[in-house]
Amino acid sequence: MALSPRSLSVVIPAYNEESGIEACVRALETVLKDLCETFEIIVVNDGSTDRTAAILEALKQSRAYLVVVHHERNHGLGQTLRSGFNRCRNEVTFYSDADLPFDFFELGRALRVMTLKNADLVVGFRHDRTDEGIRRIVYSFAYNWLIRLLFGLRIRDVNFSFKLIRTSALRRMNLKSEGSFIDAEMLIKADRMGLFICQIGVDYFKRRFGNSNLSSLRTIAKIFREMVREYPTLIRTSKES
Repeated sequence: MALSPRSLSVVIPAYNEESGIEACVRALETVLKDLCETFEIIVVNDGSTDRTAAILEALKQSRAYLVVVHHERNHGLGQTLRSGFNRCRNEVTFYSDADLPFDFFELGRALRVMTLKNADLVVGFRHDRTDEGIRRIVYSFAYNWLIRLLFGLRIRDVNFSFKLIRTSALRRMNLKSEGSFIDAEMLIKADRMGLFICQIGVDYFKRRFGNSNLSSLRTIAKIFREMVREYPTLIRTSKES
């Protein structure tokens, strides 16, 4: 029987997001108040050097459901997400970025898909990415192809920050990535664990504020270092029936 999740934890990593973090929190709370009986928004400030921390602390004063975690220094996406995931208390966990990459009302559709399909994990992919520029499109295509080649994972948009997962399954994953390889690690482990994964297309909005480091050479190099490090363990893990 499909489980209809009524409690939701949302994890948002944030690094130097002073121009958009308040809009993100307000957009989320507008959707979640009508969507779930119980929810929490967990924002992990990954050592921001701007006013992100101060803005979050001010928002927290009037929002019991807002949990703010501060890193003393910048650690990277993987460790930031793991800090947030470790604090999730509800049935289902959703992770996204702070720059409003899609309409958060799509979360309701993802929850319905999870319920109707009895899915363990719902993964979003971007319908139209032309606004990102050719370089990022090529990088993403090559990365998705490489993950499919190495791990047999047929996911259309590995690194897109739209992932809804049952918290019980997330707990079993023992994620280790410190950087942006964590998206691939989560999906590979879900596949190896025999979890039922559904994919849905969403309309994508180009970043309107702040800066993305995902396509920087430093970030890409770290992804490949972590991929090489984790490859032997991930590839040896047998799929569960």
